[in-house]
Amino acid sequence: MPITKYLKDYTEPNYWVKDIKLDFDIQENDEVIVTSIVNYYQNTKKMQSTLILSGSSELINITLNDTELTTNEYILKNEELTIANAPNDFILKVVTKIKPYENTTCMGLYGSKNTLFTQNEPEGFRKITYYLDRPDVMSIFTCTITANPGKYPILLSNGNKIKDVIFSDGKKSVTWHDPHKKPSYLFALVAGDLSHIQDTFITKSGRSVNLEVYCKQDDLYKCHHAMESLKHSMRWDETRFNLEYDLDNYMIVAANDFNMGAMENKGLNIFNTKYVFATPDTATDKDFIAVEAVIGHEYFHNWTGNRVTCKNWFQLSLKEGLTVFRDQEFTGDRHGHSVNRIENVKYLRQAQFNEDSSPLAHSVRPEEYIEMNNFYTLTVYEKGAELVRMYQTILGKKGFNLGMDLYFKRHDGFAATCEDFCNAMADANNIDLSQFMLWYSQAGTPHIVVTDEYNAQTQTYKLTFKQSIPDTPNQTNKQAMLIPIKIGLLDTTGHELLNLEVQSGRHIQHEDGIVLLLDQDINTFEFINIKNKPVPSLLRQFSAPVKLHYDYTDKQHLLLIASDSDEFNQWEHLQQVLVKQIKAIYRHLLATKQMPNIDKDLFTAMSAILNNTNLATNFRAYMFELPSFSEMS
Repeated sequence: MPITKYLKDYTEPNYWVKDIKLDFDIQENDEVIVTSIVNYYQNTKKMQSTLILSGSSELINITLNDTELTTNEYILKNEELTIANAPNDFILKVVTKIKPYENTTCMGLYGSKNTLFTQNEPEGFRKITYYLDRPDVMSIFTCTITANPGKYPILLSNGNKIKDVIFSDGKKSVTWHDPHKKPSYLFALVAGDLSHIQDTFITKSGRSVNLEVYCKQDDLYKCHHAMESLKHSMRWDETRFNLEYDLDNYMIVAANDFNMGAMENKGLNIFNTKYVFATPDTATDKDFIAVEAVIGHEYFHNWTGNRVTCKNWFQLSLKEGLTVFRDQEFTGDRHGHSVNRIENVKYLRQAQFNEDSSPLAHSVRPEEYIEMNNFYTLTVYEKGAELVRMYQTILGKKGFNLGMDLYFKRHDGFAATCEDFCNAMADANNIDLSQFMLWYSQAGTPHIVVTDEYNAQTQTYKLTFKQSIPDTPNQTNKQAMLIPIKIGLLDTTGHELLNLEVQSGRHIQHEDGIVLLLDQDINTFEFINIKNKPVPSLLRQFSAPVKLHYDYTDKQHLLLIASDSDEFNQWEHLQQVLVKQIKAIYRHLLATKQMPNIDKDLFTAMSAILNNTNLATNFRAYMFELPSFSEMS
């Protein structure tokens, strides 16, 4: 029977690990003998002497402190190996046998077309050996791989290569050492007949890093864009977040046979070729940008996921939501934020919003799961990225960077939680963000209805926001969330009102505009010294993953299309007008069989966009894409 795991039941293990040495002996028949030598020490918070390891490979023998254990001295049941009354500190040697080419799960160590790969996230390492296969157990890994170089000339693992020898019997042995602590899900091994391209990257501190991209010989010419993307990613992370790479090598392996999209194993990323190969003969501009984004995403995990990892798998969005946000910022800085933001929001609305309103709706940090692989979802990734973006919207880029610095200072080399990230953001900026944690626990997309009121005598303008969150499976009567709504006000000629004064309502003033903070079921914000009723530009840059409704007139839509300084909202209002126009044309055609006249004011507004040379060319082109079928439906 499947066992449900609950966040509330999380406890630390009885033992921690100082270091682990792995030896993979690849036999001529392609079976692999794995020897793991692990230095365990007792968790002083628990002081319990029972060691429970996860594993499912064929067990050959176990040795504890040089004494081989008999079957009476351990229990092997239900993929768990239990040793009672273990010492406080000890070395455990476990020998197992694996048949990679019979492993059809594509988890752990598996073989395909004469190449061996690993995929250990989330719980694949237990298919290799018996170990504390959980993300909060971090240790130093050293790995030796031995094989016939005629069949497996390339032998790769995490970290820096410290030994490479050929034995008298012709076998080759390579040893890799990773000096940084990591959990078992980040361990990687690749063995096969591969070729590679090579380059170097000089870090901001002057260190030279060897870069390699591996694939089959015939595909090498397709890897150069991936190599350039990697170098761009490394430089961007240094510039944007002051994060420098920490090993002597960074390797990427591209394989048709890799079952996942890509995996951020420390220093040895494994990709499906779809996310590495790109040439002008077969790839569009979007394809090139997409490859660069995925290369960047896996590289950015080096700090947000590897150096600081998840305390348990319920915290998956801690690394994935944060890293998706980072790769979105990278792509925006490289190719323009407006179009990138629009494309990310379209994907969120069309896919994740549907998940939020379905029977599969779940929170960004789920409270329970049966099979962890089922929680690699749009909610955890895409909505999780929106949560990180909201931190930046509330705190500004400077405040967000201060929070990131404190997060790494506190948790580098350790496993963390979503609360840890929130606390770092709050403490670095001296702000209370406790209410924000509801975003991690409450499922569903908030709905916001906005009304306004203008008083000509007092020259005050009020905006009232009413938020509600629909019921989702097992969640009703939800609490009001902390929601940042970035806004601007325009006069009737399209000029933005500057130096806005907010008389009431919790808000933050940033250099690029005002952010209203919704924290109740109903929030009202009053603006003073407003000479005429303005047109509100709401939810600029899509500042929160919500469904917002304000009863705009056609004239207001057109004014915002032509004049709003927020490019996302220019696109947003044009889309709303186009949807309305297309539906009207459809109804008119059904009724009369004739094509109606199109609103000339719409063409005027679109012409203003087309002729505005201050706007990026790709944004102007993007504005003229019609709503998709899925958006219309």
